[in-house]
Amino acid sequence: MTIQTVGIIGAGTMGNGIAQACAVSGINVVMVDISDAAVQKGVATVAGSLDRLIKKEKITAADKDAALARIKTSTSYDDLKAAQIVIEAATENYELKLKILKQVDALVAPEVIIASNTSSISITKLAAATSRADKFIGMHFFNPVPMMALVEIIRGLQTSDATHDAVKALSERLGKSPITVKNAPGFVVNRILVPMINEAFFVLAEGLATPEDIDAGMKLGCNQPIGPLALADMIGLDVCLAVMDVYLTEFGDSKYRPCPLLKEMVAAGRLGRKTGRGVYQY
Repeated sequence: MTIQTVGIIGAGTMGNGIAQACAVSGINVVMVDISDAAVQKGVATVAGSLDRLIKKEKITAADKDAALARIKTSTSYDDLKAAQIVIEAATENYELKLKILKQVDALVAPEVIIASNTSSISITKLAAATSRADKFIGMHFFNPVPMMALVEIIRGLQTSDATHDAVKALSERLGKSPITVKNAPGFVVNRILVPMINEAFFVLAEGLATPEDIDAGMKLGCNQPIGPLALADMIGLDVCLAVMDVYLTEFGDSKYRPCPLLKEMVAAGRLGRKTGRGVYQY
């Protein structure tokens, strides 16, 4: 199956980023959200991102116009019928995703692939709620989507080889470097990343070094572009804590115990950049 049109549910940060990646690669997009204001904001974000690429001489003004012309916006799921794959990029909430996926499943043709951009919810569990479990898959893009090369392709227990191969080919058409992973909490990247962040909080709590020196050590010693504590502030300390709680529950292994300092900072409302204060002051 040749994918000519991609349906995207959600015009927020991830949705509009996926839309941009598709449109720049010559693929038509139908981007759906609950209101005209939401989809127009998504398109405006894409336009601003493309303007920055023009300034960097990565694309031309004509390229920008062509990309924007490929993005159709809508507030109706009916318009997703034109797509060969629908990517759900709604808020990371199981009940919300389930509601959306059931609606889409009932609407689009049986051969259409449905993918979720979830970063933590079980693909096997979501697939089981649809009538096409073999055509359901995870496509975990990373933020900012236009810049980040990685896509985690997550196979549920029921995902067919044909579905996996079609999604892998699509990812490569978008200029991404996909990796294939089995369904498990956190998949691969977050399974490694968030416990590392949690361990950085243990190091901080034990007074082994200042936040600045912990981050500098990981940047200089491990060639990371940003230190784990600064990254936690960017992600949101509440999000990091929630992920660790999920790992502890799902795996039942004490190595996923959230650091008490992380819990204390979340309780204090020091969630990072979004609240103006986390490990660092903003």
